[in-house]
Amino acid sequence: MQRVIAIANQKGGVGKTTTAVNLAASLAATKRRVLLMDLDPQGNATMGSGIDKGSLTYSTCEVLLGECELAQALVPVEPSGFTLLPANQDLTAAEVRLLTLPIGREIKLRQALQPKREAFDVILIDCPPALNMLTVNALVAADSVLIPMQCEYYALEGLTALLSTIEQIRDAANPELSVEGVLRTMFDPRNNLANEVSAQLIAHFADKVFRTVIPRNVRLAEAPSFGKPVLFHDKESRGALAYLALAGEMIRRDEIASGHTRPVVAQALEARAAGAAPAAGSASAAAPDAPAAPAPPRGAPQAPLPEAAAHAAAPQVAAPEAAVPQAAGTAAETQPPVHAAAVGNAAEADTRTLDAPALPAAGEADAHSAGGGPQAAPGAEPQHAVLPGAPDTNGMTAAPDSDEEFAPAHGSTDQEEELHEEPP
Repeated sequence: MQRVIAIANQKGGVGKTTTAVNLAASLAATKRRVLLMDLDPQGNATMGSGIDKGSLTYSTCEVLLGECELAQALVPVEPSGFTLLPANQDLTAAEVRLLTLPIGREIKLRQALQPKREAFDVILIDCPPALNMLTVNALVAADSVLIPMQCEYYALEGLTALLSTIEQIRDAANPELSVEGVLRTMFDPRNNLANEVSAQLIAHFADKVFRTVIPRNVRLAEAPSFGKPVLFHDKESRGALAYLALAGEMIRRDEIASGHTRPVVAQALEARAAGAAPAAGSASAAAPDAPAAPAPPRGAPQAPLPEAAAHAAAPQVAAPEAAVPQAAGTAAETQPPVHAAAVGNAAEADTRTLDAPALPAAGEADAHSAGGGPQAAPGAEPQHAVLPGAPDTNGMTAAPDSDEEFAPAHGSTDQEEELHEEPP
């Protein structure tokens, strides 16, 4: 991809300088050699790249007038990765002097660029917002024109005048000049006018309109104040991602035009193979190298397997149950299941409650508790034992520290009688 692309539009404020700086950084991020030439006397591309335009020794002015070589004026931009030909307000004087030349004034930039043309993959020229001699020099030196435009009515009028100038340059000095594409900048999809102008552009220019759209973005607007492209200001912003997408679209277009592109399916397969290659390499490194056994011919009888191998290769079939010895069978019959054993243990643990006789009636319980009935013998277990503090089915509660078998529950007849007795 060795191209000289002029970024031009005679209408100001459409994003020419922003496109030039950020596209140069995005193409440089793809490991391409990029040269950005600032041909605007305002020097905005120089300042946006982080170079002070007031402290330049050589600039575009000296290069156009032949006072220095192009290589002497080039400044590397770090960490953006591209090279810059800076400019300042002296470029206005160079334009005036170019107008006084009798011949060859429109080809000065092409002559100055010729020695370094092969040293870069992409050369971007940031043109001033006017159809003056500087813009004419850029169009004569360029292979194509990238037209940034805002989707508004005045931008359409400026586009018509620019296309007319391109036709004149093609007829007079640069017959190979073509339109690289129309880039929609500062696009707001909520604006009906922007959508209508965008539809008109697509209807008129068809595939010349870039599919990538540059949106309005605060990070994109504030990046020049930090002297760096938006890719190095906020790489996750919408503006940075949009210019990366534009760089990728331009590269794909160039590959298709040059015939070096590959089918999408082949690219996907190669990407998948590249992803699976490390895993396969690690697996092959872990396994020892062993010669692959030759496959037997079809229809050939298979050799008998050894006995151990036959047992290993035979399918696992459930063997019939052998006859269980009598002792084992008796043990198996007498041993209850796990859940039955647990239930049985719980039942045995509570045999006192299950084996206790029926409880006496309420009247009999009062008599026993009053001391009229027979008392339990010392050391003998009570007939109906209840855990301390547990409620009984007859409304009685066991007293933990009482010697009696039962303690009357709250609300019994004896307690009521004791409560109603008057003191002596």
